[in-house]
Amino acid sequence: MQPTQVYDSAQLIPHALQELREAVRYRYLLYQLVRRDLLTRYKRSFLGVAWTMLSPLGMMLILSFVFQQIFGQTRAYPAFVLSGLMAWNFFSQSTTMSMNSLVWGGGLLQRIYVPRTSFGISAVGSGIVNLVLSFVPLVIVMAAVGVPIRITMVFLPVSLLLLACFTLGLGLAISTLAVYFPDVSEMYQIILTAWMYLTPIIYPETVIPAKYQLILHLNPMYYLVKLWRLPLYDGRWPTWGEFWPAAVIAIGMLLVGWFIFTSKSDEFAYRV
Repeated sequence: MQPTQVYDSAQLIPHALQELREAVRYRYLLYQLVRRDLLTRYKRSFLGVAWTMLSPLGMMLILSFVFQQIFGQTRAYPAFVLSGLMAWNFFSQSTTMSMNSLVWGGGLLQRIYVPRTSFGISAVGSGIVNLVLSFVPLVIVMAAVGVPIRITMVFLPVSLLLLACFTLGLGLAISTLAVYFPDVSEMYQIILTAWMYLTPIIYPETVIPAKYQLILHLNPMYYLVKLWRLPLYDGRWPTWGEFWPAAVIAIGMLLVGWFIFTSKSDEFAYRV
């Protein structure tokens, strides 16, 4: 006589924790999704992986040509711009890819089981690979304009981890909205453009008048870009006052985005 199996829903762990456990179990799938994203992006490109290095370099040259006279007092302005663009491009491209991957890959959810967060995590993973590759032109530019390589750069993995946490959290949140409201994808591109110009990417924060400083400090990307730029461009260790706001914002956004996404993820297969 076989023992009777009893299903007890009270023994289930919270959905958010269950999704985290499944994401760890399916880590090989994450590797394959990252690999697919990179191959899809570069296999038909004439320049291939080199485009990841040339794209921010080309944007830096354009911005330096346009704004060099306005912000000419900024030390080593090309390196200043490029270091900020690296962080911003990682954030904008990864959140956009996270949203698009879930919508375009929705058919997969209807055929087999995969952790829903895999699409967002793989988007951030692909962004990290692209970010690492973009260090090549950055080092060249820094050497050309006289910005030395300092020991403070060992802090960059911490800055990148917090930036990745914020990016993943926001990417999961807007992906949830995009499933229910397809227009979110188009609206987000407009928001990104405005958001970039509200963040000190192409200009130093010192040019912002005192009466508008509050707007600057309400911008979460201000803290994360600054934490990224300090050990890289400024060559100094972040202070505690510069570190903790970025950490709170990044971890808070990750928790909020993860909770929103996992609370609705069971409905995705019927909507995408």
